[in-house]
Amino acid sequence: MIKQSGVRSQGSGVRKIIIFLAVFCFLVIGSFLLSPAHAGEYTFDISETEKKPYQIGGYAEFRPVLSGLDKDASLHKLKFYNRDEGSVIEEYNAKLQLEGSLEKGVAKLFIKTNTDYKKSYLGEDQKTTVYEGFLSIKPSSSLTIDIGKKTLRWGKGYAWSPVAFIDRPKDPDDPELSLEGFIVASADYIKTFQGPLKTLSFTPVLIPVYEHVNNNFGDVNNLNFAGKLYFLFYDMDIDFIILTGGSKTTRYGADFSRNLTTNFEIHGELAFIADYKKRFIDSNGNSLENVYDAKSYLIGIRYLTEEEATYILDFDILYFTPSITAIANVNDKSFSISPELLYTGITNLELRLKASFLSGERQSEYGEKQNDYRAELRARYYF
Repeated sequence: MIKQSGVRSQGSGVRKIIIFLAVFCFLVIGSFLLSPAHAGEYTFDISETEKKPYQIGGYAEFRPVLSGLDKDASLHKLKFYNRDEGSVIEEYNAKLQLEGSLEKGVAKLFIKTNTDYKKSYLGEDQKTTVYEGFLSIKPSSSLTIDIGKKTLRWGKGYAWSPVAFIDRPKDPDDPELSLEGFIVASADYIKTFQGPLKTLSFTPVLIPVYEHVNNNFGDVNNLNFAGKLYFLFYDMDIDFIILTGGSKTTRYGADFSRNLTTNFEIHGELAFIADYKKRFIDSNGNSLENVYDAKSYLIGIRYLTEEEATYILDFDILYFTPSITAIANVNDKSFSISPELLYTGITNLELRLKASFLSGERQSEYGEKQNDYRAELRARYYF
């Protein structure tokens, strides 16, 4: 009976993935048929080029997800130790992200909010968060001062940035997602030169951490300082970064990026964290702590094709951007591969079909994830 139940679960998972594919194709074709003009005349409105004192925009998104569970993995046993959800679980997500700005003279007010809705095996959950909300003052072309909740996005890495000391971690499955910022006071001073050193900028940042202010940044009742020194030297971007205070141990970082050719770029980061505390649980369930000086680094490349490729099927109805992302742990040889298909044939509408497949031996990073595979469909409308 157990074996028969497993067969039915696997068949159900396959059927659900087929339904995902069918829904994706239906949305693509339907969005084309419902569009008022897929080959209409080009129009130009001079008012669209005039800068307005205010900007309002955002997007609405619906994203169902299917996950195939690895019941032998450690993370599965940890999360599902007292329940049996079968071999495939469903999840439904919705998101509404709004942003707006108001500009007058040297001052600009910016705000970004994010509302997430999630329905899964754990139930329903909804949360609205202010991702960013700050006042920016620019008294001169060389100086900008910001006060409020802000995301800084330091570092050159795509899926992970070890020098992003005052940013929240990126989602490796979707690194371009907006992140919630921290309440800070920062300035940005820029100076340009003639010669090998073309640009120099300095960005000091104050990060208060108290009971109701940035209390998830680190230890409370501390005022922390971070700084970034940027150089554009011989067409190479270079940053030197520091964070100190009391909420986190002192850490230093450096990064660089350089275009070797017009389409080929190389980048890297190096971070040093003093007295880093690593907490773990041994086989007996005891909580232990190890303190050491940690080093993290990355090296990466980015290649852009010389020509944009457009794939057209019959009557100009399908515009697809295929891509694939691979993340590997070189130490234990485990990895994840995520193929993706993006359709943007209709203005302001984005349809994405993405799958992720994980592979690795037991006790490896990706071999112990709770999923064997994951498939998601995202429909996002910008306004």
